[in-house]
Amino acid sequence: MPRILVIDDEPRIVHFVSRALEAEGYGVDAAYDGERGLELAQQGRHELILLDLLLPSMNGVSVLKGILKARPDQRVLVLSALSDVQSKVRCLELGASDYLPKPFALAELLARVRARLRQPASAPAERVLHAGGVTLELLRRTADAGNGPVSLSEREFLLLQHFMRKHPEVCTREELLDDVWGYSFDPGTNVVDVYVGRLRAKLGAGVIETVRNVGYSFSAV
Repeated sequence: MPRILVIDDEPRIVHFVSRALEAEGYGVDAAYDGERGLELAQQGRHELILLDLLLPSMNGVSVLKGILKARPDQRVLVLSALSDVQSKVRCLELGASDYLPKPFALAELLARVRARLRQPASAPAERVLHAGGVTLELLRRTADAGNGPVSLSEREFLLLQHFMRKHPEVCTREELLDDVWGYSFDPGTNVVDVYVGRLRAKLGAGVIETVRNVGYSFSAV
């Protein structure tokens, strides 16, 4: 039975969400402040964490950083009253798996929980991927474009892996949002462009080519 950790300082929301998750067959733990939430999250017993951003003792962004530092593969779905694009982009760039603004429809929350739990958290069984002159170490999560290995964040790794597996095909933004971020819709952010820029900074400007009005393609040689 998958276990889910709910970190939120509003008892009403914790109770409401916990009952809905338990009705779906999930095990649920709860924390009402940031420090306790991080403590429970670092134990690594949860397949998914639902995290509020406005928390006492430690804010949600700090909790998110602490969770992903200790467990880079941990799936975290942010639930927050902060619905501005900047907050969404920041959490996604830090490595959150999803972001759902409050107030939310229970049906949508449960659908996103199911989607996140279907998404694999581990790397493929193979150890090394080669494409276009780039070597990607799947276990170490490092990439080498000829100038030595560089470390990649979780999302950078997933994005580069997608490009290399699809090489030389062109990848649309919609495809990348679906495969790398798990979105079946465009959340209205430039998160794909931000991460493409990060890969270019680490591996070279020519590694990924922009295909105007379509998306990107892996073009390293």
